[in-house]
Amino acid sequence: MPTPGEPTGGLTGGPTVRRILVGAQLRRLREDRGLTREAAGYRIRASESKISRLELGRVSFKDRDIADLLELYGVEDAGERDALVALAREANNPGWWHSFDDVLPNWFQTYVGLEEAASLIRCYEIQFLPGLLQTEAYARAVVSAGAPEAPTAEVDRRVHLRVTRQKILSRPSPPDLWAVVDEAALHRPIGGSKVMKEQVEHLLDLMARPNITLQVMPFRFGGHAGEGGAFTILRFPEPELPDVVYVEQLVSAYYLDKREYVERYARTMDRLTVDSQHPQHTRETLQRILTQV
Repeated sequence: MPTPGEPTGGLTGGPTVRRILVGAQLRRLREDRGLTREAAGYRIRASESKISRLELGRVSFKDRDIADLLELYGVEDAGERDALVALAREANNPGWWHSFDDVLPNWFQTYVGLEEAASLIRCYEIQFLPGLLQTEAYARAVVSAGAPEAPTAEVDRRVHLRVTRQKILSRPSPPDLWAVVDEAALHRPIGGSKVMKEQVEHLLDLMARPNITLQVMPFRFGGHAGEGGAFTILRFPEPELPDVVYVEQLVSAYYLDKREYVERYARTMDRLTVDSQHPQHTRETLQRILTQV
């Protein structure tokens, strides 16, 4: 039996992706009927913005709303109706990360759900190492620095959340993670020399896994394509779902899925992987850093 509050693997996608799939299906049905969001909202006694949130998968679903919308959209096949209602009910089930609601900002809950469902995660980091690659001690130092007034219990919870997220990399059929890290992140003494030594050794161990690729953007390269800052691109096994770009700020985050935006970030990521050190040279850089910490 899985431990309460930890990921189980479960069905492909998880609740976040199920909500997005249900929303996308509702949007397609509405558009096929030539109806506006305002008309759909009127049918379920809600606003146009509520329909927008439903179609984006940002809110939970009520059986009555789904039934009313399917009737409005002319879906008469009982099997099709029942399948969508069942998927909507599954989408309402809380993910494992909801047990961390006390330390998990609302704007980050969506990311954890998307990360859990992704088949490919590509990221570029400048200041810190990616959360999925951090040791517990390194994560604790990062969390403590970012929330210096937080009580120990809260720091413990945040660190446990980060470590729990990392389980996706070792589950059956794990996602592929491709990370480009600015060399500055490897020289910043987060937590002190002992913590950094352990962290660099951990990175070397992780690089032996076939689903993890790590590259360093070296100082000597100078200016490069990643001048806009850190970002993550998530890709999903469901063909209906577009790639999503995640850009985090101090107290909020952007989730970008418009094709032109995603393509711009994808080109930037491609350029970074070309300009950064080859994984084998990255390994040599990490080994050299080990002799200096």
